[in-house]
Amino acid sequence: IMGFRSKIKNALAHFLPQGTPTPLIPMLVIIETISLLIQPMALAVRLTANITAGHLLMHLIGSATLAMSTINLPSTLIIFTILILLTILEIAVALIQAYVFTLLVSLYLHDNT
Repeated sequence: IMGFRSKIKNALAHFLPQGTPTPLIPMLVIIETISLLIQPMALAVRLTANITAGHLLMHLIGSATLAMSTINLPSTLIIFTILILLTILEIAVALIQAYVFTLLVSLYLHDNT
């Protein structure tokens, strides 16, 4: 919206590449408009899926650790070690996701302003 308000010519230039044949112009404008609207939604779905998958896996392994604690102590220690390693992996994934989110948002804003 800010791109259209401040620099309408540059914002509209993203919809059509130079030298586009005239019969293709309406279809390309529709496709590029849909693409522009879907980008933020795709980013949100990607981040949500990655965060949810990591938390779900940590919850399942944590539940297994609690269930195994009364049955077999050596197995519980192994599962707990896996849980600690998974937590470290989850922190690394969170850092990578933050970087990707920042990079993609800045690219989207750069394209539209």
